[in-house]
Amino acid sequence: MALTESTDTELVFYTHPWSRGGIVRWMLEEVGTPYRQQVLGFGPAMKDASYLALNPMGKVPTVVHRGQVVTECAAICAYLADAFPESGLAPANPDRADYYRWLFFAAGPLEAAVTNQSLKVDISPEQQRMVGYGTYEHTLDTLARALKGKRYIAGDRFSAADVYVGSHVMWGMAFNGIPKRPEFEAYTAGLSERPAYQAAKAIDAELGEKLATNKG
Repeated sequence: MALTESTDTELVFYTHPWSRGGIVRWMLEEVGTPYRQQVLGFGPAMKDASYLALNPMGKVPTVVHRGQVVTECAAICAYLADAFPESGLAPANPDRADYYRWLFFAAGPLEAAVTNQSLKVDISPEQQRMVGYGTYEHTLDTLARALKGKRYIAGDRFSAADVYVGSHVMWGMAFNGIPKRPEFEAYTAGLSERPAYQAAKAIDAELGEKLATNKG
């Protein structure tokens, strides 16, 4: 497990335990390198000028590595896999087609489709050509076909794409944004057994409890 309280400033992780920062937390635990965390509260802390200088969106997560700022979970996962090649979380260049394809499928069509479905945004047949995912149903069918009979989304090894895709599927099933299809349940069952995933969840659960206690 990475040293989340390290004083090493080469890698700094800005997050909140009740945010998409959980995706990056998992990725960092898979990478296994020491990092320093900065937990920001929702509201003023994320809108402070010093943080907006790093992430003008005023949201988490953000990673700063050797002075380089990276935002957006998919980008952070891809960046960390490349920055720490010894972790083996990115396929070799000749084998990256599926890795890039499904990593950014989840960042684009999948997230948009699930978000609109959860918000009850009705996409008319005429509008389907305007949205990147077409329809919610078609997007889920596409992902289910990609995962059927597979342990990992890209090849025969775990990669950063599994962190990102798996996080979306787990979150979606937990909050009813994605149905519990057999393909999705089989895929995420294996991922949830990974020590790095369990370590990341435990860290954020402890942080969440502390925040809830302080609020009380």
